Amino acid sequence: MNQPVVLEKGAAPRREGPPPLAARAALAAVPVLSLGVLGFVPALALALYRGTRAEWLAALLFTAVSVGWGFQIALTPVETSGGAFLLDLLLLTLSTVGAAAHVLLARGKGRAA
Repeated sequence: MNQPVVLEKGAAPRREGPPPLAARAALAAVPVLSLGVLGFVPALALALYRGTRAEWLAALLFTAVSVGWGFQIALTPVETSGGAFLLDLLLLTLSTVGAAAHVLLARGKGRAA
């Protein structure tokens, strides 16, 4: 029903499905190898690749998690426990495991007739 709008003459429309499995595996390795610091990179790459609203919202979410985790690192003392530790653990897990799982499990919408 909704067709992508091509604004430039000769511009290629956005891709429908997810990138190949090898590319997704390489993107999933980025947050794991950087321990969550670059957790926004796979979601941003998918958003640039597909250009859908859902992918851009996921990129915004993982960017916010990465920025929040950066602030948490800067503002939390080294010896911490309780709620601050749990928040740090949650942000680290979302930024690392969540970002890797998101890029590996990303599915493209099939074309509706």
